[in-house]
Amino acid sequence: MVGVRVVQAYRFALDLSPVQERAVLAHAGAARLAYNWALARVRAVLDQRAAERSYGVPDDLLTPAIGWSLPALRRAWNAAKDVVAPWWRQVSKEAFNTGLDALARALRNWSDSRSGKRAGRRVGFPRFKSRRRTVPSVRFTTGAIRIEADRKHVVLPRLGRLKLHESARKLARRLEAGTARVMSATVRRDGGRWPVAFTVEIDRTPQTPSQPNAVVGVDVGIRHLAVLSTGVLVDNPRHLVTARQQLRRLNRALSRKTGPDRRIGRRPSRRWQRASARLGRAHARVANLRRDGLHKLTTRLAREHGTVVVEDLNVAGMLRNRRLARHIADAGFAEIRRQLGYKTGWNGGRLLVADRWYPSSKTCSGCGAVKTKLALHEREYTCEVCGLVVDRDLNAARNLAALAAEFDTAGSGPVAARGADQKTRARGQVAVKREPGTATADKTGTVPPQGGTTNRPLTTAH
Repeated sequence: MVGVRVVQAYRFALDLSPVQERAVLAHAGAARLAYNWALARVRAVLDQRAAERSYGVPDDLLTPAIGWSLPALRRAWNAAKDVVAPWWRQVSKEAFNTGLDALARALRNWSDSRSGKRAGRRVGFPRFKSRRRTVPSVRFTTGAIRIEADRKHVVLPRLGRLKLHESARKLARRLEAGTARVMSATVRRDGGRWPVAFTVEIDRTPQTPSQPNAVVGVDVGIRHLAVLSTGVLVDNPRHLVTARQQLRRLNRALSRKTGPDRRIGRRPSRRWQRASARLGRAHARVANLRRDGLHKLTTRLAREHGTVVVEDLNVAGMLRNRRLARHIADAGFAEIRRQLGYKTGWNGGRLLVADRWYPSSKTCSGCGAVKTKLALHEREYTCEVCGLVVDRDLNAARNLAALAAEFDTAGSGPVAARGADQKTRARGQVAVKREPGTATADKTGTVPPQGGTTNRPLTTAH
């Protein structure tokens, strides 16, 4: 079988000695220095050209603009590094390349956002990186990057042989078999630990779900993290709520220590640094527990079901609800959809996303009748037409699963221009879109609703 080449990351925790940790911090500091130097140079040229325009200087006589691409920034850095950083030979050249690449990406994102090429929230102009607030990170793309034969050590340029907390056998087996190629390695401090993440190009063998014809609708929520159309309820572990008492205690302990104060130039005390590290480790544990639970849930869904249907939730808008924002952020709704997007493709399935305005909770899963209003506190759905009484979330999950049949039936219709852009009425549009990476293009047609008698156009959201 012909494999599919995908880019995947393998993350392992490092066990660094004090000397090795100082070496990694030196590389991260070099990356920050190159970033700040290049950003200062770009801003100086932009400010100079803006001042000259205000004086009426013609465009052809303005100060020459400088390139924002990575090759242009690298050439400028190589010409000035002997003056800016005479110690540059003590660290790997990849450290400076890390900072310059980050700036090139930031400038491109700002330019694309300003011109309308980049969708989503507006991206601001890059800012300087602070030594205290910036997370230390360095990325290696060339040089000696390998896993030792014992699978308990890795080798990185200039840093040498580094011990791992765990075995790297999963990645080592692929490298030995020739089905993987390491593209880069990134070392980053996370909650007091130093993980190394290998970005690897892998030949993945095509997989088939255990139930290729099975369809499951997934309704995410706060009371239950996910309610499946099969009737399975996935409990919400609420890791942040569980750890709040410990986090309060650590925050109180931190507030009693002598912390940094930039206004008077005061440096933090050793006790403040230790208390801050304890607080950071507690937050990192919550994030790791959440990440582990979401990966297990999405992997199980992608491996067992051929079709997974979820909703296109406006998570950013939901976070504006100050009463539920903490619980919504703790659940990780957007992360569930992101992981399902690539895991369904890896396992030979497909992910269908219902339009944001599709009334999954207001629609009766038995007869297709749609309620005009449904309050959030109403946890049971009672249909006034057929008398069906069912849990609100289970009803929504069943409606999502029913959309898969409508999508397949509408496969011969014309291609839709876009999905619904306003709130769906009782007999409005039902939009379904397919995540990138699926085999066929989305189609649209007119089909009867599940259990109903009125035709509804099935559209594809892009």
